[in-house]
Amino acid sequence: MTTLFRRATAAAAVLLAMGGMIGAHARPVSYPDAWTLQLFNEARRNAALAHYTFTPRTALGLRVEDRLYADHTFVGVQANHLLRRWNAPGSQANLYLKTALGAADGAFNAGSNETSAAGFARVDADWENRRLFVSGGYGAYAVEGQAFRELTGRIGIAPYVAEYGSLHTWAMIQIDHRPDALEAQGAEIFTVTPLLRFFKGPALLEVGYSTNDEALVNFTYRF
Repeated sequence: MTTLFRRATAAAAVLLAMGGMIGAHARPVSYPDAWTLQLFNEARRNAALAHYTFTPRTALGLRVEDRLYADHTFVGVQANHLLRRWNAPGSQANLYLKTALGAADGAFNAGSNETSAAGFARVDADWENRRLFVSGGYGAYAVEGQAFRELTGRIGIAPYVAEYGSLHTWAMIQIDHRPDALEAQGAEIFTVTPLLRFFKGPALLEVGYSTNDEALVNFTYRF
């Protein structure tokens, strides 16, 4: 990893920590003036994101991500936008657009280490009521002339309906499909992960284990 990129990664980590100190449900956009800190460790991807919600539809933040299956580390600015929300008696649906632009460091061309401009665009949708949850998303990362597509989906059920402010529990199954994963990195094109989601107040924790022997631990906290 280049010296410049190491410095950028260190600076990003400091800013993420500050976002946590300044600073739910795992929503890409929160309420105005709220900070959200998210940590992801799943399906050969580790990431940290701290974002600030400016309006009910727009959030902007800093992302640091290590994509093991694509052999690169990304640091950049991410924007989340709520495109549409549908409210119905007892349920809600959402459509989001997520984009990011920054730099990536890794072995892109036959093992040559270099830093390159990188970014991604992704669309996510979800629907839920107090018992059922369904979500899906499609996006692609672009770096050094390569594109890494990713499709994800989730389905979940709540074993009980909790009151507001109580501990909520969900049993879910997550599916990841990465048709452009690098086989040399030991990545699987399909990953299926049973998981449990717990959230109470501003905190959310997800724990699971995939059929490819990979642990999943995701954490979100809203300030």
